[in-house]
Amino acid sequence: MATVLKAFDKWKEFLAERVSQAGHAGMNEETVSKLAFQIGEFLANKVDPENEQERVLKELWDAGDEQEKRTLARLMVKLVDKA
Repeated sequence: MATVLKAFDKWKEFLAERVSQAGHAGMNEETVSKLAFQIGEFLANKVDPENEQERVLKELWDAGDEQEKRTLARLMVKLVDKA
């Protein structure tokens, strides 16, 4: 997992691939957002940020309440879904 997070662009690419796979598997937007939230929780708790962008995302995640974290997860999905 650490190799995926070396560069923010790689992380966005990784997330975009997972979102695409979820869509092809028939998952709806709400399910994808829930999975993104779970991934965000895992990363915030288990992975040290390796660059400025990841540190900013972690700080935003840590500052937010559950609803704000869910919103941030949905925004990340939207960010990579448009790419």
